[in-house]
Amino acid sequence: MPHRAAVIEQPASPYLMTLRKELKGGLHSIGVMPLGDLTADICCGGDSLWAIVRRPRRGGLAIRLAYAPGMELKYGSLKRSKRGFSLTAETALGTYAIAARLDGTDLHRLRLTITLVPSAELLLPFVPRDLYPLDENDDPLGASGTIEAGQRGLNSGLLYFSIDKPAFGSVLYFQNLTALNDYFTLTGTKPDGVVGGEWPEIGYFLPTSIQSGTPPINPLPAGRKVTLSDAIIVFRDAPAQNECESARLFVQMLGAVYTALELPERDFRDWVDRAEQTLRDLSQSPKATIRHYGKRYAHPYTASEYPDSMVQLSLLASMRDYAAWRGRPGELEKEFSDRLKKFFDSELQTIRRYLPNVGSDKDADAVDSWYLYHPLLNLARLAIAGDEKARDLFLRSVDYGIKAAHHFQYKWPIQYKVTDFSVITAVAGADGRGQTDVGGLYAWVMLQAYELTRKERFLREAEAAIDAACGMRFNLNYQANLTAWGAAACLRLWRVTNVRRYLEQSYVYLASFFHNCAIWESEIGGAAQYRNFFGVTCLQDAPYMAIYECFDSFSAFECYLRDSGPELEPAARMLISEYCKYALDRAWFYYPDALPPELLATEVRNGHIDRALSFPLEDLYVDGQPAGQVGQEIYGAGAAFVFASRTFHQVSEAPFRLFCDHFIMASERTGERAISVTLDGGETCHAALSIVRCGKEGLPACRLVSASGSTVRGRKQGRQRIDFSVPASGRYILSWDY
Repeated sequence: MPHRAAVIEQPASPYLMTLRKELKGGLHSIGVMPLGDLTADICCGGDSLWAIVRRPRRGGLAIRLAYAPGMELKYGSLKRSKRGFSLTAETALGTYAIAARLDGTDLHRLRLTITLVPSAELLLPFVPRDLYPLDENDDPLGASGTIEAGQRGLNSGLLYFSIDKPAFGSVLYFQNLTALNDYFTLTGTKPDGVVGGEWPEIGYFLPTSIQSGTPPINPLPAGRKVTLSDAIIVFRDAPAQNECESARLFVQMLGAVYTALELPERDFRDWVDRAEQTLRDLSQSPKATIRHYGKRYAHPYTASEYPDSMVQLSLLASMRDYAAWRGRPGELEKEFSDRLKKFFDSELQTIRRYLPNVGSDKDADAVDSWYLYHPLLNLARLAIAGDEKARDLFLRSVDYGIKAAHHFQYKWPIQYKVTDFSVITAVAGADGRGQTDVGGLYAWVMLQAYELTRKERFLREAEAAIDAACGMRFNLNYQANLTAWGAAACLRLWRVTNVRRYLEQSYVYLASFFHNCAIWESEIGGAAQYRNFFGVTCLQDAPYMAIYECFDSFSAFECYLRDSGPELEPAARMLISEYCKYALDRAWFYYPDALPPELLATEVRNGHIDRALSFPLEDLYVDGQPAGQVGQEIYGAGAAFVFASRTFHQVSEAPFRLFCDHFIMASERTGERAISVTLDGGETCHAALSIVRCGKEGLPACRLVSASGSTVRGRKQGRQRIDFSVPASGRYILSWDY
C-alpha cells in the first residue's frame, strides 16, 4: 500500500519534519524519568538527543538536548539520581554533557543544562529551536495552543504558552541567560529576542554570527567547556480559563523559576550619603536649576530642557519624604513648592506641563497622556502628607483629568493637545497601541482623591479605568512605572471595595511588568562593569533600563505590599520584594561617578554628563552600550531620597541607623535598647539587615535573634557597619549595649 503523506495545515521546516518522522518510530529510548504526573523519555534521533515530556493521553513537549547535523551521536549511559539524571554524547563537533534536575513536588519543574567541549575551533552557523508541542499521538503538527508571552529584546529569555488541544496544560520556558555569558562573549553575539518562535517551532534560538558573504569569525575555542543552554521549564496541568488566571499562573510559575536560579551577590549602598550629595548639588550647581519669573526651577536634564511640572513635583515629593525622614525641611523644598502655582492654567483648570513662557521650539499644548496624571499623583502625595497648598492645587486640577479620561473613554493615545484633546500621536510604532497602562496610573490618582475627600465619584472613576483595561493581557505594559502603579491601584481597590476581581486584576499588571524585566546578569561588553539583574526596560519597546521608572516602580510596589495580606499569591510577594531588593544595588550604577569614564556616552541627546554631579543617568543597557545616551536626569535625582527614606530607619537615642533591603512591615520599640522588626518577603529568600553607624560614636555591641530565639551571626565591616543576612519573612529582635 503506497504511503500517503499527512495533510500539513501550517508551514513546516525540515527540522520539524525530521522530528515528526522520528517520533513515528525513528527514536531510540535511552531511559524514562518520572516528573510528578509527567514522564521524561530521553531519546536519541538521527542528529539530536531529545527529552520527550508526556502527560498520559494529553500530549507532550519535545525538547532538543543536543544537535549534531549530519554526524553520528554516540551517547553514554544514563546516570540517574534522586533529583535528576546526566548524560554525555560524543560527536564530531565535540562532547556534549546534559545535566537534568527534576522537581515534581509542587509545580513540576525541569532544569536542563547543556554544555559542549568543542573538538576543534568551532563555528556554529545555525542551531534550530529546541521546543515542539506534541499531540496525544506525538505529532508536532497535531497540537494547537496559545503563546501568551515571549522574550522582548534583551529582557528575560522566557516563553509562556499553553497546549490547549490536547489539554496538556500551561508551560513556562525560561532560558537562564546568565549562564550563557561565556558563549555570548566568545561568539560576539547577543541574546536579543532569542526565545520565542512560531508555533509549533518555539523555544530558544541559539544566537550565531550573522550570515553574509564575509561572516564574522568568532569560534568557540577547542577544549573549553561552554554552556549552550540552561533551560528551566515549569509545567501546570491545565491552561488558564481567563486573563487574570493566566497572569496569576505566569507569576506563580515565574516564582518557581526564580527559586531555581543562582542569584547574584549585591553590595551595601549608602543612599543616605548619596541623598546628601544630591541635595547639595541641587541647591548649589548652576546646572541644576534655571530662573524664570525671578524664581528657581529644576532643569529636567543637566543644564538642559525647559522646566516642567512632572520634574518639579517628582523632585519635591521625594525631597519631602526625605525631609520627614531626617526630621528637618530644606530651603529648596520651599522654593519648589512655592513655584508650583505658575504651572496652573486657570482657564483650563489644570496643571500644565510647561510654564507659560516656554520657548517656541516646544508645543506648549502637547502632552503625553501619562504626563497629565503623574504630577497629580505627586501633588496628592504631598496633600495626603498635610500640604494644604498641594491639596488645593490637586483638587482644582483633578476634574480636568477626569474630563480627559471620559473624552478618551479610558483608552489614552500617546500624545494629544491639552486644549481640545485633539490627538497628535495616537499609537506607538512598536505595537500599534496607545499608552495602555495610563488607566492604572489614573486609577491610583482617583484613589488618592478618594482618600482626600471620601467622595464616591472618585472611587467609581478608579473602577471604570481598571475595568477598561481588561482584555489586554501581556500587551498591557507601556511604561514600567505606570504598570506598577496600576498594580497598586488594583490592590487598593480590592482593599476599599472588597471586590476580589481587583486583586486578581493586579496580577495582570504584575505579569506585564515582570515580562519586561531582565532577570539575568549580563556580562556583555560594558555591562560587565555594572549590575543589571532584575532591571526593567522603561518602555515596552525600549532598549534600556531607566532610573526614573526604577525608583518610581519601587515606590508603587511599597504601596502594593503594604496593602497586601495573606491572600496574595506568594510568588507575587516574592518577585516584588526581590525586584525592590536588587533595585537598591543596581540603581547605584546610574550615577556617572560609579562607572568607569570610558563607559559614558560621548554623544548625549539631552544636555551633557557631569561626573561631579550626583544626578543619575537616564539609561543603562543590558548589552553594555555606552551609558547616558539619553542624558543625565535631574528629575531622576529623587531616587536617592526615595531609597534612603524607605530603607534606612532612624532608631531614637541610638548611635546607629537600621538598614534593610526589604520593606519593614512593622516595628516596635520593645525596650530601652531593643527593637523588633517584621519582614514579609519571599518565603525562600534572604534579606540584608545592617547596623549602620551615624555620628561620631562607635558601634555598640549588638545581638540579633529571630522570633524563635535563634541568634543571627553578624559580620562587622570595619567601624561603620554590622551586616546580617536573615530569611526575608519573619520577625527579628535587635538589642544593643553601649
